[in-house]
Amino acid sequence: MKTFKMISVSIVSDQEEMPINIEDGIVINQENSSRSWILELFTDQKYETYFNELKKSNDVYDVKVIISYPENEPAHFEVVTYSVKQIGDHLSVLLKGTLKRARRKYAESLLAELIEDGLTGEKLLAKFESDMKIRPALRKDQ
Repeated sequence: MKTFKMISVSIVSDQEEMPINIEDGIVINQENSSRSWILELFTDQKYETYFNELKKSNDVYDVKVIISYPENEPAHFEVVTYSVKQIGDHLSVLLKGTLKRARRKYAESLLAELIEDGLTGEKLLAKFESDMKIRPALRKDQ
C-alpha cells in the first residue's frame, strides 16, 4: 500500500465541481488486483447529511483530488461513500473507488484550450496563471 496526503477534494457532477473543505485527508492506493483506492476526508459536520445521502444511495460519483502538493495535477476517481462517522466536532468520510484515468498534462491541455479561444499575449498569460490556480474542468473532460 502507498499513502498520500490529500490537499483538496471536489465532487464533480454535471460538469460542475463542488469543493469540499477539508481539515485533513489521506489517499491510499491499496495496490491490489482491483486497483482500488481509499480516500479519507476529515471535514466539517455541515457535510454530514450530504455524505449520508450519497452513502444511502450507493451511487458511484466522480471526485477530483489534489495529492501531496497544491501545484500537482488533480487525480480523478470514481468512488462510493463507504462510511460517514462523527469524530468530535468533525466528520470522517471514507470513499472507496478506482482511479478514473491516468493523469494527463493539465497545463498543456489548458494552454491549448486558451489558445483555441483566441487568447494571446498578456491576456493569455493572466488567464493561464489564474486557471492554473483554480483548475477548472477542461472541455475535453466534459
